[in-house]
Amino acid sequence: MAKHFKQRKTRIINAGTEIKTEMEIVAKPKSKVGVWTVVRRTLLVLLTVILMVVVTLFSAGMMLAHGPSETVCRMLVISAKQASATKWLPSLFLSSERIESIMKDSENINIDEVSEEDYGKDESFKEIEADENGLKLIFFTKPLFKGYMLIVEDPSRVKVGISTENFSSAQRGARIFDIADKYGCVAAINGGEFADVGGQGTGAQPMGITFSFGKKVWSDSHKRTFIGFNDENKLICTEGMTEKKAKELGIRDGVSFQNGNVLIDSEDGTVKLYYADNNTGTSQRTAIGQRKDGTVLMLVTDGRSGDSLGATRNDVIDIMASYGAVSAGMLDGGSSALLYYRNYFDIYDVDKSTLDKYQLQGLVNRYKAFVPPRTMPTYFIVAEAADAETATAEATTEEAGEE
Repeated sequence: MAKHFKQRKTRIINAGTEIKTEMEIVAKPKSKVGVWTVVRRTLLVLLTVILMVVVTLFSAGMMLAHGPSETVCRMLVISAKQASATKWLPSLFLSSERIESIMKDSENINIDEVSEEDYGKDESFKEIEADENGLKLIFFTKPLFKGYMLIVEDPSRVKVGISTENFSSAQRGARIFDIADKYGCVAAINGGEFADVGGQGTGAQPMGITFSFGKKVWSDSHKRTFIGFNDENKLICTEGMTEKKAKELGIRDGVSFQNGNVLIDSEDGTVKLYYADNNTGTSQRTAIGQRKDGTVLMLVTDGRSGDSLGATRNDVIDIMASYGAVSAGMLDGGSSALLYYRNYFDIYDVDKSTLDKYQLQGLVNRYKAFVPPRTMPTYFIVAEAADAETATAEATTEEAGEE
């Protein structure tokens, strides 16, 4: 039992003429603070911090949206709208009319035409020797982002790998590491579009017409930009591909991605570059292109981080042009932007202590999301040199048999 103590206290009243004594004032030891009290206080502190962060972010958003810099405002709106998980964000600060105006302006295309004779003069990368897999992996840094270019001299090695043979019943796509295992490929980048509401898509089915190893593996009502190779190993980038048109062009492998994603094409000795000067949104990007000699260019950039804000559409075009691409198309980006190259860290003598767990599995770029790399339905893969010839021969035989 707790020990109690008695204390006498005297109070003087009426200038000392009356004295009254109070007894039995008991002093007890202080009680311990309960667990729930600690929990409540902790939650209160956390809620206060969260509220302060929210208020700060909202105030910053309002300042950026309605402040003096229209350029920054447009860049942030476009960047947010181009990412599935943040499409809703601009509506917190701007009217739907202004957002719509900014996005519509970003779609305006300015076409630059250049003669093939005056195009692609910067060929310093050709001095780089191919590695043991017959590929060239180039790391580069621009003022606002880091990038990675994989160069494949033999276009017949580039195919479309798919997560399943039956997309109709698929529940989830495959990660890039799963695709590498499935096809035994040397390298891969992410491919075409898939439903991704709120950035939570499972990549179960592609969107738009899709071909893999000479076969049409998916087709729906979505008319999208098509990026793929024909049976002459030529990269075709065009809008609104149909099954009829694909058959006429002899398409063997290809994917679809949204609209307006043809970056470069050429015809009759003229190269056209489809710039969008008002599309200033920055992000992780993935693109594929081809030089006149057939060499395939696979590009991935980092983005949305302090040391790498991301590339714009025009940045991607400029990079592709500097490597001599006469055709190029944008692929899915954001958290889908992935480049895999088997054992690249050994081939290029990269310090493994600087790599994260996904890079140690073969991912070249740095994946920044809080969840594992995305599951997606399609990828462009680079087959082993010997496998490419075999796969092409088998696809040609099957196609001849169908006819």
